[in-house]
Amino acid sequence: MRTPHAPAPHAPPGPRTPARSAAAPAALLAAASTLLLALVAAEWRPLLDLDAGISRTTHRWAVAEDGLTQAARVLTDWVWDPWTMRLLCAVAVVVLLRRPAARWTAGWLVVVVAVATAVQQGLKAALGRDRPVWADPVDTAHYAAFPSGHAMTATVVLGLLLWVLRRHGPGPDLWRTALAVAAVSVAGVGLTRVWLGVHWPTDVLGGWLLGALTVVAAVAAHRRLCPAAPDGSDRARPPSPSPEPPTSDDPPRRPR
Repeated sequence: MRTPHAPAPHAPPGPRTPARSAAAPAALLAAASTLLLALVAAEWRPLLDLDAGISRTTHRWAVAEDGLTQAARVLTDWVWDPWTMRLLCAVAVVVLLRRPAARWTAGWLVVVVAVATAVQQGLKAALGRDRPVWADPVDTAHYAAFPSGHAMTATVVLGLLLWVLRRHGPGPDLWRTALAVAAVSVAGVGLTRVWLGVHWPTDVLGGWLLGALTVVAAVAAHRRLCPAAPDGSDRARPPSPSPEPPTSDDPPRRPR
């Protein structure tokens, strides 16, 4: 009597490749950035009215709350200033350069931050969006408004540094602290720019979106060009060969 063959088990799906895992968030961020950019360039009236309404309200608060406004000015001009962010990135680059295996990542950081700055300045020049104008300003700023350089630079630098830190296996306390500091800084710098009346809310939103898109694209490029090793270094290790299954049906003998 013939025994029916058992159906072959289905192979489990393989792990998602870095390029495929980054494609969805990159596409979403690119679509949102492009839509916002188009609406700002077209001066879409509902968007302008929303910007103006939020800005008028926050400006009244900034004039009335002098203590908060002074604190916002210190934070935005010193703690979260784009040059402070670039200096922080430079420190990380120096630390990485001391490790031969991490020198590729150090160069990658420099290139990405430089490209992000060039894109930001190019968009400002191309759009030429005016900043808010107030009869009683609490702060001043120069150059065009969109996108916010403070918001975009903080997003790019802190996002990249978080990824580099995660890559080198930080302890849970250090990782939670770094994540909290980065999140507060990225959100805080955007809020201070609106509070001080030097940016429209959509300028800040544009800086966040473009900064996040830059981080996702840069990380995907790093993974493709320099795969991560299990120990967090920049050198990929070849996969260790899996042990061959025993060919005998007899159980292995225990050593005496």
